[in-house]
Amino acid sequence: MTRIPARAAAVLCTTALAATALAMTGLTAATAEGRPDLALAVESNTKPEFVSGGDALVRVTHGDRVRVRSNGRDVTGSFRQQPDGSLLGVVDGLREGRNTITATASRGRHASLRVVNHPRSGPVFSGRQQTPFYCQTEAFGLAPARQPLCEAPTVVSFQYRTTGGQFKPLANPADRPADLASASVDGTAVPYVVRVETGVIDRAVYQLAALYDGTDPSPVEPETGWNGRLVYNFGGGCNGGYRQGGGTAGVLDNLFLSQGYAVASSSLNVLDNNCSPIISAEAAMMVKEHFQETYGPARHTIGWGGSGGAIQQYDIADAYPGILDGIIPGISYPDPLTTMGPVTDCGLLNAYFAKGGYTPEQQRAVSGYNSYNTCRSWQATFLSRATATGSCDPIIPVEVRWDEVTNPDGLRCGAAEQWANQLGRDPRNGFVRAVLDNVGVQYGLAALEDGSITPAQFAALNAGVGGYDYAGRPIPTRTSADPRGLDAAYRADLMNSASLGLRYTPIIDQRTYLDRVTPLADIHTAEMSYIMRDRLRTQNGTYANQVIIESAPDPAQAGAAAVYQLDAMDRWLTAIGDDDSRRDKARKVIANKPADLTDGCYVSATERIAEPLTYPSGGRCGQLYPIAANPRLVAGADLSMTTIKCRLTSLDFADYPVTFTAGEKALLRKAFPTGVCDYSRKGVSERDPRGVWQTYR
Repeated sequence: MTRIPARAAAVLCTTALAATALAMTGLTAATAEGRPDLALAVESNTKPEFVSGGDALVRVTHGDRVRVRSNGRDVTGSFRQQPDGSLLGVVDGLREGRNTITATASRGRHASLRVVNHPRSGPVFSGRQQTPFYCQTEAFGLAPARQPLCEAPTVVSFQYRTTGGQFKPLANPADRPADLASASVDGTAVPYVVRVETGVIDRAVYQLAALYDGTDPSPVEPETGWNGRLVYNFGGGCNGGYRQGGGTAGVLDNLFLSQGYAVASSSLNVLDNNCSPIISAEAAMMVKEHFQETYGPARHTIGWGGSGGAIQQYDIADAYPGILDGIIPGISYPDPLTTMGPVTDCGLLNAYFAKGGYTPEQQRAVSGYNSYNTCRSWQATFLSRATATGSCDPIIPVEVRWDEVTNPDGLRCGAAEQWANQLGRDPRNGFVRAVLDNVGVQYGLAALEDGSITPAQFAALNAGVGGYDYAGRPIPTRTSADPRGLDAAYRADLMNSASLGLRYTPIIDQRTYLDRVTPLADIHTAEMSYIMRDRLRTQNGTYANQVIIESAPDPAQAGAAAVYQLDAMDRWLTAIGDDDSRRDKARKVIANKPADLTDGCYVSATERIAEPLTYPSGGRCGQLYPIAANPRLVAGADLSMTTIKCRLTSLDFADYPVTFTAGEKALLRKAFPTGVCDYSRKGVSERDPRGVWQTYR
């Protein structure tokens, strides 16, 4: 977050006389007795070593008669004085690799800043880019593009909001159609005309949207139609990539634009185009950098989006803090790895239960969900992501896809392909090292213990459920993860630890309750919000920086919740930004949480209950929105669900509250030849992540 308000008065020194004087004598930044010495900082990116695109928005503070140079070239003329006395300007012409920006001021004072510039096409820190990479620029109205960079000229277009509540194209932004609505920026009504910029950054198609005040945006003279805040929108799904993607998460959103927020997104911030939170972080960083080089520094950036969009927010905030200042994840999951466990469990359970012998209620009890249809929904939507080619997008030609016999080196479309730079590949088969595992998992354990299923059913289920091989094909034995892959996953924070940036990130978890929607239950079940909460508690000793707000899948309730959550997050971040105390960031986040922002749930669009939300659920909200479990929790996993491959303990029939027959014991010994999961210990290779802002090759 920047300390400088983005909404500013007209900048100083704009007359021809002043411009001449500046060129001759250098710029003056206001100084005062006792202030720190001359300083340089990149405003468009929190990491000067990760700048991209050949330019950077730079601020100079605490100097007078300043001269700025980039690699020895005088760039002073690019800077303008700001209302706070600092100097702000875009330094362009940066070469790839290391650059040195210097500032000199009166009395021989000097400041130097090293900036490392990367190509606009990436990569910056995500590592080797996928090839082939199929371009989809034409889906956005851009010119056709070529692999592998998929670049196309940037296009600026305009939309307006009608009084009937629609966005329509506007060929001439100076026109004022009869049905033009008004937006409100800090209480001032302005024409609801939107500038939309579409281009290519990091091989992704990006979009920026902001109200248009009749002038081209400037990073040193902020638009009067912008409230100084940026919302970054993330889209859902999960897939193996190898394509640019045909859509972003959307930027024409009335909730944001009507209040003067700017909105950004890119096609690689849609998890169904790219299931790598690391690539998503890189794309978001680069797009945000470009936004700030176009519009100026954002006071804060708010993450928004549901499902896979929530995964990206949680994961970026933890592993790459500073890209997002606060997050509002909707219908959330913690990360792709946590999610894939129940997905593949459900695939195995569906196949086993299809043989018969279990009532619908017994199936539900084993799954843990409020409705067993959730397991069926998982298979219908995302089980294919665990297979080699089952989720290949139509744009990927059939002839380039993997086939074990005819094309063993072909392209694989499983979600794990997006984690190849972190996990590495198994030399035996060329697939990304496996991080799925169900060895020792006692399916239906809680259902056995509460009498929902019989000992015979429990034994038969675990002996017959099986697993998947490296290509996602069913096998009679259990799935076993690669220890090297597991170690890499934990080190990379792909299993979101909640111990890094999330420790000091404001979180409003937007839980639209979908557990019991009909006719086919939804996959976005509510226990996932509490899994992340438990990680925050376990790792940081508190979850006070996370608020969960539940609501029904009703448009009126959802709309009311969204309005409140956006406003509350803005107030929260504004208060943090204004806090000049010596508290560390985590304490500032908790101390500045608005008093009205608490756990709770919506009863209607006009009534919200404020009460602590817990797992298991209780209170009035628990009655309205009961929280269930999932197959791994029923099998004994702890609520944090950070264990991918469990440690094993010997099968001991004395541990069960039931009596097994000799035949049932034989089945269980067959099911668990090396033992059963011991969730009281950390899992195999489970460890703390290596740290924030990791880079890959």
